[in-house]
Amino acid sequence: MPHVSSYAKVRGGRKAAVGNVGRPPVGWALPGILFFAVFAIVPLAIAVYLSFCHWDGLNSPTPVGTDNWTRLFKDPEFRQAAWLSLLLTTVSWAFQTPVALLLGVWAAGRQRSRTFLSAVFFIPLLLSTTAIAMLFHALLDPNFGVIKQIGPWFGIDPNIMGSSTGALLTVAFVGGWQFMPFHTLIYQGGARQIPEVLYQAAAIDGAGMLRQFFHITLPQLRNTITTSSVLMIVGSLTYFDTVLIMTKGGPGTDTTILPYLMYRTGFQTYDLGYAAAIATALVVVATGLSLILVRFSGFGSMRSTREGM
Repeated sequence: MPHVSSYAKVRGGRKAAVGNVGRPPVGWALPGILFFAVFAIVPLAIAVYLSFCHWDGLNSPTPVGTDNWTRLFKDPEFRQAAWLSLLLTTVSWAFQTPVALLLGVWAAGRQRSRTFLSAVFFIPLLLSTTAIAMLFHALLDPNFGVIKQIGPWFGIDPNIMGSSTGALLTVAFVGGWQFMPFHTLIYQGGARQIPEVLYQAAAIDGAGMLRQFFHITLPQLRNTITTSSVLMIVGSLTYFDTVLIMTKGGPGTDTTILPYLMYRTGFQTYDLGYAAAIATALVVVATGLSLILVRFSGFGSMRSTREGM
């Protein structure tokens, strides 16, 4: 048996100790795993099962094979709702991302008014979505709302909720107004992680604030942008209470997005099996878009933007 020196034993022990630093046991994750399984995996599995059944919510579910899915792909109302959901998601992302990014970078600075204004910006996130939707529904009422008085000053039709484009843009604006502070906070945290030495070196080379933003800030926030975008896409695809309170899917069906179509199918026509198929399809679309974004953004490599510093 080869002799192992005491030095080698000590060195090996040190390596093992160093390798275990910062790695808590797997048992620490069990509460989170159980919580996720009970409140996410199990309901999702039930929804998938119900998507292959006919169920009115009162009697026992009756298996019908793939009838709900066949109907789903042939349903023009589902295709329209899917298109409106994607359109609302795109508009919400295009509206929220630039504003939240700029506010987050600004809030990461050292301005005197930064703390106070950051707290003010964060207030909408503290309010419930239902309260915000009711507030804007009252403000945008064409007969009694503020929009009737101030709308003509800015060339805005007081009946903005009566047009398909106006209603969809209003829903995107209200959702963005509420959740933009959350994404601003994400960008603020990301911007504060950027080493100050990068800006100092750029300033020495004569780079102004604009060049520093595009050549330092944006590249360093690449992973932050991806994280925020994934959360934003999933959130936009699941808008429901805002649409329910403000437009009820109207005018006509011009704001009937997938979550609202699922609600109307399940709780107004009591076709819960088909509603489960719509819900499952929504999960697949949201997951697919998130994976595509992560794949093509390079976020999956998880390489630090501070590597080599």
